[in-house]
Amino acid sequence: MDLLLYPIALIVTLGMLVTFHELGHFVVARWSRVKIVRFCVGFGRPVWSRYDKRGVEYALAAIPLGGYVRMYDERDAEGAVDQVDLAPGEVSYNQLTPWWRIAIALGGPAANILFAFLVYWMMFLGGTTEPVPMVAEAPENSPAAIAGMEAGQYIAAVDGSETLSWQQIAMGLAGRLGDTGHIRINVGWLGEISTTTLALPIDAWHRGAADPDLFGSLGIKPGWPAVIGYVEPDGPADRAGIEPWDRIVGVDGDAVESWSDWVKVIQAAAGRQLEVTLVRAHSEHLVRVLPDAVEATDGSTVGYLGVGWPSNEIEYGILGAMRQGFLKTGDTTMLTLGLLKKMLTGDVSVANLSSPIMIAKVAGDSARSGWWTFAGVLGLLSISLGILNLLPIPILDGGHIVYCIGELAMGRPVSERVQILGTQVGLFLVVGFLMIAIYNDLLRLF
Repeated sequence: MDLLLYPIALIVTLGMLVTFHELGHFVVARWSRVKIVRFCVGFGRPVWSRYDKRGVEYALAAIPLGGYVRMYDERDAEGAVDQVDLAPGEVSYNQLTPWWRIAIALGGPAANILFAFLVYWMMFLGGTTEPVPMVAEAPENSPAAIAGMEAGQYIAAVDGSETLSWQQIAMGLAGRLGDTGHIRINVGWLGEISTTTLALPIDAWHRGAADPDLFGSLGIKPGWPAVIGYVEPDGPADRAGIEPWDRIVGVDGDAVESWSDWVKVIQAAAGRQLEVTLVRAHSEHLVRVLPDAVEATDGSTVGYLGVGWPSNEIEYGILGAMRQGFLKTGDTTMLTLGLLKKMLTGDVSVANLSSPIMIAKVAGDSARSGWWTFAGVLGLLSISLGILNLLPIPILDGGHIVYCIGELAMGRPVSERVQILGTQVGLFLVVGFLMIAIYNDLLRLF
């Protein structure tokens, strides 16, 4: 079943992205009054189709790697006048003004941006719980260590953008690939209001690197210290006087290095009093706790203290979620544009291009991690698809826009010969990029 998850996740992901993209073209085409012949998701021979009362064919094709909206064009031999009945008010695609054709081309990418916004809106409306991104001790002489980052601190922001999860931190760092200067990271201690801004120096950071290690190169390591985030009311920990944000450093004279160490000690001490050393507001305290004895799922008896790891509750109301969705869409769009620009200038290696192979892996892995992670990946891929389609390459939406702009500038359509040549060049470029992406993915996997 695990193996089936990846192709299923790929089909679901591409199916939603492509359908929304083509729906954007379709809606604007309807507004323009052009005759629509077929709305198809997928390439190749249709495996299912039906017609509506306007004679539009809706189809699903066998290869789920794209789609198209076919509009009637008098210049198309397959769409000869005697084969298509135009309803009153309907026109041929070649009769549309260049402005309408630009609008139709923009409809697909715009729909992808709108889809990402809706996904992010639902994410923030539904809410999730993310572990607080706390760090372990930074390696000696690493940028993080030199800047003063300490074990047990949490990362509150990257370059001024709030970070509530490791995924958001990674997105913030990715936007600085190829840069020179400083990455400003706000760190703090749980329970304290103020944070400290650390400036981590970078110099042509991972410029041209095929597989950049965003965290390791800075000395940032996720940490799981024994910090109390939640105390159950009237539970054993509450009765002992343990409070949220207390950091456990020892039990019965033995050091506690991590949350897993702490859990093991508690589970092994059912009904036995423990002497716990903790740090609260930078001062050490000694408390005595008596874990309750409870039955585990396997029938064994384990200790229970009624505490939990620190976490961020990410949830907003309808309007708040809408605002966060809008901001998230804008940030992700700017990040994607920035990375694309850096890839064109060589600051980011083309080895970072990914094909449907890696999309399947990322979609499958994110689906296993939960709906929140999968939705975040879906929004990012939707924005990427919309932006990539705006590249001025013939056969992409951006190429059609270039032809229309050329027509507006010259006062006449771009010659058929130029369009055919452009299509051949565009096909060569797209296939070439796809081959590079597939090669990259095979290297990553094997």
